[in-house]
Amino acid sequence: MSDLVERVREICLERALAVSAENVTQIVRELQPLMSPSQRLETVNGILAQFTGLGVLDELLLIQGVTDILVNSHSEIWIDKGQGTQRVATTFQDEKELRNFAVRLASMANRRLDEASPWVDARMPNGVRLHAVIPPLSVSGTTISLRIPAQANFTLTDLVEAGSVSVTGAILLEKVISANLSMIICGGTGSGKTTVLNSLLALVSPKKRIVVVEDSQELNVSHPHVVALQARNCNVEGLGAVTMRTLVRQALRMRPDRIVVGEVRGEEIVDLLSALNTGHEGGATTIHANSASSVPARVESLGLMSGLPLLAIRKQLICGVQVVVDLTRDSFGQRMLSGLHVLEEGATGEVTVLKAIDLNTDERFEPGYKKLSDLFKSRGH
Repeated sequence: MSDLVERVREICLERALAVSAENVTQIVRELQPLMSPSQRLETVNGILAQFTGLGVLDELLLIQGVTDILVNSHSEIWIDKGQGTQRVATTFQDEKELRNFAVRLASMANRRLDEASPWVDARMPNGVRLHAVIPPLSVSGTTISLRIPAQANFTLTDLVEAGSVSVTGAILLEKVISANLSMIICGGTGSGKTTVLNSLLALVSPKKRIVVVEDSQELNVSHPHVVALQARNCNVEGLGAVTMRTLVRQALRMRPDRIVVGEVRGEEIVDLLSALNTGHEGGATTIHANSASSVPARVESLGLMSGLPLLAIRKQLICGVQVVVDLTRDSFGQRMLSGLHVLEEGATGEVTVLKAIDLNTDERFEPGYKKLSDLFKSRGH
């Protein structure tokens, strides 16, 4: 059975076929023409179970609140339920079983994982974000990282009830959306940037059209008028790639009221800043940064990758983005919205970040809070 599963996988990759009952049935009929209808049905069901299930990891998906499953080796698996990573007793039998499992997951995403392509970063049909690396790149053995999509979107009210943001903080964030202020949400890995962005975009007026650009789809915005664009990696021959930067440019032609980039990690920052400076207000993105104060430096470094002069990057940042929201995790692993910040231009053109209010304690910081108030007033709030 395992040999047949592997052969079906290879044919699906060769023919660029989706793993569906119809396609698998046709391939099994070609490979085993003398198989009876009942045997063929049983075989196809078994193959589909191999291709579409998460095997030994299925039980981990049933744990309430799991956001990440991290496989470091066949004998070491960790999960994250929002309070930091914790090790579980679930294991694979050996490295061979783990590697075959990783190859199968890659096949589910219509990608290959072998010596020629030793890593994969893709989104599976069930919405799970997959990243896997095989030896010798991964020294300890095959490693797999799975980001599990939320079963239901969190609202801003849910975040208040969870203690992630104060009532006053939530009111100010609502004002940021209604005042059409452009924002950057920053934080570390697993801090909840996507969750917060999802909840804030749900507050956008239903009369507005949102165009979302992502490297791999994670946002699932509860809004009646959303268009989602997803970048595409090159195929085995190195052709067919569609970059984030290309998609941001295409989004400008799609009559967006708000342009959202799920996460900026490269040269697409230049096109996003350009959009925010040419009439597309209220845009949003997330960025990996240690703190809000380091956001300007992160934006500058990404912008310099495209060859844009430093002064131009700074000018576009200060003119196109109004607020920065940073997220942290406390000592217990709880995800928290830390602060709401505004940007200020220095005497020599450098961009600095001023904290306006702590989104948990409601402590106000002058002159950041005054500048935030002025921004609201200038937008009629």
